[in-house]
Amino acid sequence: MELTVIFKIVLVLLLLFIIFNLGRALFLMVKGRDPTKTEQKPMSHFLGRRVLLSALIVVALIIALASGFIDPNNRPY
Repeated sequence: MELTVIFKIVLVLLLLFIIFNLGRALFLMVKGRDPTKTEQKPMSHFLGRRVLLSALIVVALIIALASGFIDPNNRPY
């Protein structure tokens, strides 16, 4: 498999994981925190993970564009 295809698949999987973490945070926000469960992670854990992965995707795209690994669309219209 070509390396650019693998890079794009990894980006799509990271975006899906970001959406999953956003959904988990939404579920915790709507449901509320259960005081009887001490091992339950707070909503900020999932939102922080989403922000970290988003920053990782942006940095990976900038590095890939700067190194010429992927080509931007020349005619966006």
